[in-house]
Amino acid sequence: MIKALIFDFGNVICKFDNNIFIKKISKYTNKSIPELNKLIYQKTSLPKQYETGLITSHEFFKKIKKLCTLKITRSEFIKAYTNIFTPIKTTFDLIKKLKLNYKLSLLSDTSKWDFNYGIKPVKIFKLFDTVSLSFKVKQMKPGKKLFFDALNKLDLEPKECIYIDDIKKYAKVANLIGINPIHYTSHKKLINSLKKLDVQI
Repeated sequence: MIKALIFDFGNVICKFDNNIFIKKISKYTNKSIPELNKLIYQKTSLPKQYETGLITSHEFFKKIKKLCTLKITRSEFIKAYTNIFTPIKTTFDLIKKLKLNYKLSLLSDTSKWDFNYGIKPVKIFKLFDTVSLSFKVKQMKPGKKLFFDALNKLDLEPKECIYIDDIKKYAKVANLIGINPIHYTSHKKLINSLKKLDVQI
C-alpha cells in the first residue's frame, strides 16, 4: 500500500530557467549571454559543486563573480540566481489533495541559496513532511543517497513510496531501489499513473 509520495522540485513543482539568471547578470558585465552561459555551465562545474555542497555560498559567489568579471553585489547576485522559479499550479493543487491521505517528501538537487530563497518560500513547502537536498547529503542524482535519505526520514519501505521526476533516468534510479517510479511529462499522465497505483486523489 502506498503511504508516501516523494516529489522532485524542478519542472515538477516549479518550472525553472537558468537563462533568467544569465540574462540578469549580463547587466553587470561586458560579456554576452552565450558567453556567460558557456563560462558557467560548460567550462566549469561550479553550479554542480555548489549543489553538491562541495563549495560554500560565499565561494560560489566569489568564483562566479571573478569568472564572469561581474560588478555585482552579493544581494543582487542572490536575487538573480534564485528568482528563476515559476509555480506549476496543477502540481500545487495535487499536493494539497494528497496531503489529506499521504506523507509527502521533497527530494531535490539544489543549492543552499536556491533552497532558502527559491524553494522554501513557495506556499506548499510547509506541506512536506520531509526534505532531502543534494547540498546537504553531498551527492546529486543519479546517486542514491538522496533516495535513501528520504526513505530514512519517512521511515517507510521503498515499495510504500512513489517518486515523481521529470527526468526519466532519475525515476529509474528510484525504481532500482524499489520505489514506485513515475516519469513526469504532463499533469494528465501523472494523474493516470497515480490512479494505476491506487493513489486516492
